[in-house]
Amino acid sequence: MRALPLEEFEDLVADALDQVPAELMALVDNVVVLVEDRNEDEPTLLGLYEGYALTERSWDLSGQLPDRIMVYREAICDVCETAEQVADEVTITVVHEIAHHFGIDEEKLHELGWD
Repeated sequence: MRALPLEEFEDLVADALDQVPAELMALVDNVVVLVEDRNEDEPTLLGLYEGYALTERSWDLSGQLPDRIMVYREAICDVCETAEQVADEVTITVVHEIAHHFGIDEEKLHELGWD
């Protein structure tokens, strides 16, 4: 489907973040969630976590810039046929990238059904 307008897509990302249980969001530390059109290096990538998972952090990482979760608007819209599918894919992508922040790898996410 054609890419949703940026503001509408950002609202979907905000809605997806609201669906993450508050107890988990309270543990998300030093992370910013951003929307971009595409990943330059991998244009079909739907989302990306850049940073140090909580399981990899140590005292020497204090004062670092925030980790980043990127959600790629055009790439997600490319794989969806309806606005409802876009909303579902945004939620899956946001949860997937937050899981990486907690140190959960691709294999475990696959086992849990978050493909």
